[in-house]
Amino acid sequence: MKKILLSAIMLFSAAALHAQARKPIIMVVPSDIYCTRAGYVTTYQDGNGETRTVSDYDKAFISDENLRLAISELSRIMADRGFPLKDLEQTLKSMDNQRAEADLFTGNAGGSVILSPLDRIKMTAKADIIMDLDFSIKTRGPQRYISFNLRGVDAYTNKVITSVSGDGRPSTAVSTGLLIEEAVLNYMDSFNAALQAHFDDMFANGREVTISIRMTDNCPITMNDEVEFLGETVLFSDVLDYWMDENTVNHRFSRVAGGDNFVDYEQVRIPLYKTVLGKERAIDTRSFAMDLARFLSKEPFNLPYKLNERGLGNVWIVLGD
Repeated sequence: MKKILLSAIMLFSAAALHAQARKPIIMVVPSDIYCTRAGYVTTYQDGNGETRTVSDYDKAFISDENLRLAISELSRIMADRGFPLKDLEQTLKSMDNQRAEADLFTGNAGGSVILSPLDRIKMTAKADIIMDLDFSIKTRGPQRYISFNLRGVDAYTNKVITSVSGDGRPSTAVSTGLLIEEAVLNYMDSFNAALQAHFDDMFANGREVTISIRMTDNCPITMNDEVEFLGETVLFSDVLDYWMDENTVNHRFSRVAGGDNFVDYEQVRIPLYKTVLGKERAIDTRSFAMDLARFLSKEPFNLPYKLNERGLGNVWIVLGD
């Protein structure tokens, strides 16, 4: 009887640990609308010399106590429901420690890529889902209440998973945290259920990313050149399709564009985890693209490559010197 009880406890513990491991990584980020309205923005010039405006999260946390309280309260509410959040403020500090990294990345293809602050945050935190928060504190006589809009966004595709919005009940509560709790509490169970369902779909069917392949002028091959592969004569682009079919989850990918020197794949479903050196490890877009690049760098192709990360869910593989 003791052995049966012990086995049951072990099975329950293993199931609990497995369920916990399958929780998505989530981070709350103030929306661009919120930052723009409050003046928490900064400007930069892109590769074409055009001035662009982006949210300045460092400025927001330094200047806005209500924002910090609102994010802290949302973090507590989510943690109570089994969804511990990555902390945005700590992620920003980690990024500050890496400030020596250049803001401008130049790829082999001759183009330049500038990552937005949100892209950098996503790549640092490796979040699966971003909770995009916009709110404002309003008054009605002696009472205050919060009007809010909360969206769950896939960090890799920027697609909205679910959203809720509304007004909290007017209250004499002084704390912004309490106002947030009163406003969002009734929505969070269904909101979290939608986030978990999206993550479960990713676990079963793969994470959706974009992979683009580019060739330099001196690349020794083009997409439409014939090559010998697995005993057949096929186009080089067919080899890429073959690799995608073999390595995506349930063979799911879409080839959306192609030419002599490029091909673009969207809706590429990559696994969330793979076993490396006997351990299950998380996979991101870069590691998936690296596997393809290494495949092309070996016999019979021997193509040099460089990876160009254009965001958490978008990587270019540049082939050629």
